[in-house]
Amino acid sequence: MSAEQKASKKARRKGVVTKARRKTAIAHAILRKGTGKIRVNRMLLGIVQPRYVQLLIKEPITLAGELANDIDVDVSVKGSGQMAQAVAARGAIAKALVAYTNSPKLKKEFLDYNRMLIVDDIRQTEPKKPLGKGARAKKQKSKR
Repeated sequence: MSAEQKASKKARRKGVVTKARRKTAIAHAILRKGTGKIRVNRMLLGIVQPRYVQLLIKEPITLAGELANDIDVDVSVKGSGQMAQAVAARGAIAKALVAYTNSPKLKKEFLDYNRMLIVDDIRQTEPKKPLGKGARAKKQKSKR
């Protein structure tokens, strides 16, 4: 392999890498120049079920419009449940689009539409404590 071929391979691999979180789900998105493919955990987005989750993940690309036609997005998500993973993937894609285009107008559009596209939601359920059936609920004490 010649030096030119190595350099062109590196250039193809380059892109924008971002991370987003929701509960315990962590999503890493790699955005690079391409043909418009979106993959989530190595699966094309069209395969992901239910359809609502598909639309949720695709939302930032729909909002970006023409800016997102010639890019490929690879998202890997771990942890938590299906909806938290979808929201984390959506946030990672939105952050990657803003970093890739370097457009303050796009960032403002995302923030106006839904702040959770850019800002991570790291709230987690509180752990259960002793003497109760939940995080805060306790057994009732009788006075007599």
